[in-house]
Amino acid sequence: MKENIGFIGLGLLGLPVAANLLQAGYALTVYNRTAAKAEPLVAQGALHATRPADVVTAGGIVVTLVWDDDALEGVVRSEDFLERLGPCGIHVSMSTVSPDTGRKLADLHARHGSVYVEAPVFGRPEAAAAKQLWIPVAGPQEAKERVRPVLEAMGARGIFDFGEEAGTAVLVKLIGNFLIVSAARSLEEALGMAERGGVDPQAAVNMLTSTLFSAPIYQTYGKMIAEKTATISQSKIPQKDVGLFLAAAQNAQFPAPLASQLLDMLEGVDRSRQ
Repeated sequence: MKENIGFIGLGLLGLPVAANLLQAGYALTVYNRTAAKAEPLVAQGALHATRPADVVTAGGIVVTLVWDDDALEGVVRSEDFLERLGPCGIHVSMSTVSPDTGRKLADLHARHGSVYVEAPVFGRPEAAAAKQLWIPVAGPQEAKERVRPVLEAMGARGIFDFGEEAGTAVLVKLIGNFLIVSAARSLEEALGMAERGGVDPQAAVNMLTSTLFSAPIYQTYGKMIAEKTATISQSKIPQKDVGLFLAAAQNAQFPAPLASQLLDMLEGVDRSRQ
């Protein structure tokens, strides 16, 4: 028998991920700060909670997919969230947050007898709908085994285990996002140069992403940038995640000059004039 799942965070990615769980036969209780975003899931049979703690079942599984560190901590520390989760309860955090936050929340859960599992997501909303997500995970082994069927039902094409220490899976996510943003920013510059030089950007990106740069990231973002349907500056995610990557590097006393320059670009900072 499938477990009842609590799900918090129904944004662009959370909504299709939660819908996949419903389609897989899981019973869901959902919460979102903007209640109207829960309506499509309620129409499919999900229950709607009016506060985060109300999605929690004692000893059960609750999933969060929220914007940032503050939002995640706000959920965990809200009212009786941890008390309700209790012994044998598992919190699966799919948010992109700092490794320090992951470690802090893992310790906080342990003090309440519950378990914190990191499972940040690689994939755009359309990839979630197509069940083509990649998910790195970290946390206690028994808990990871228990939530694996849930992650698979969410749309995971691949699940990659990075051990039991909190902070490792989100670090992999930050590394991946740094590389994604770097690739997308390079594509914007390269295809802008192609257009300025009289080369059809779509023809250039078609050739390059079918030969030298055939990775899905180059193919997906290259097409979007060539068609001018998206740019890095249209989203707040790159700035947030590159900032988290740089902060993690600074905490580890690891030089990250490319990340520093990339963050300046995203923030519109010109250091040469300072």
